[in-house]
Amino acid sequence: MKARALLSLLCVGLALPALAQSPSREQAARAAIHPVASAAEMNVWLARVPVTRSFPPNFAEELRGAGGAFIVEMSTAPGCLPCADLWPKLQDLGRRYGWRVRALGADEAMLRSGRVGLPWVGHPVAWVRPVKDANRIIPIAVGTDHSPNLARNLYLSAKMLTGVKPAVGVRALSKFTGIVGNSPGAPSQRSAKP
Repeated sequence: MKARALLSLLCVGLALPALAQSPSREQAARAAIHPVASAAEMNVWLARVPVTRSFPPNFAEELRGAGGAFIVEMSTAPGCLPCADLWPKLQDLGRRYGWRVRALGADEAMLRSGRVGLPWVGHPVAWVRPVKDANRIIPIAVGTDHSPNLARNLYLSAKMLTGVKPAVGVRALSKFTGIVGNSPGAPSQRSAKP
C-alpha cells in the first residue's frame, strides 16, 4: 500500500512540471524589467544585484589597451533616475581606462535594440562598439548596474569584438539588471519587495 501511494505521489510530482505553462516572451521580459520611479526604489533593486568580485590578473591593462579602439554609447532620457546613476559610472570607467563614453539618441537606441533582438524596455541601455564600426555592437547594460559589473562587461565586450567566441563571452557577462526609468506619468509596473 505504501509503495502504491509513493508511486502515485511520484507520478503526480513528475506530471506537475509538464502541466505548468511556460511564460510567454512578453511575460518573461516584463518579469526581468524593473521600472523605478524613485531613488529609493532604484537602490532597493540595485542592492539585490550581485557584484563581480573576480577579475583576470591582466584586467586593468587589457581594458586600458582596448580603450582607444572602442566607444561606450548609452541611451538616456530626461528625468531618468537609472540613467543619472549609470552615466557617472560609465564616465568614471572611461576616464580610468581611456574609453570614450557618449550619449545616444532614443531613436538610435530603439533601432539598436531591435537589431540585436532585445525587446525595447526603456532607458538606459549601454553598448560597446569599435570606434570605426557602428554596426558591430554589444549591449553591456540594460538598466543601471554596479561599477565592477560594468567594468567586467566592458572587458568582455572588447574580448568578443576582438575574437573571443560570443557564446563564451555572453555566458561570462554580468547579467543585465533591467533597472530602467519609469515612463513619464506611468506608475511602476512592478513594485520592489525587500
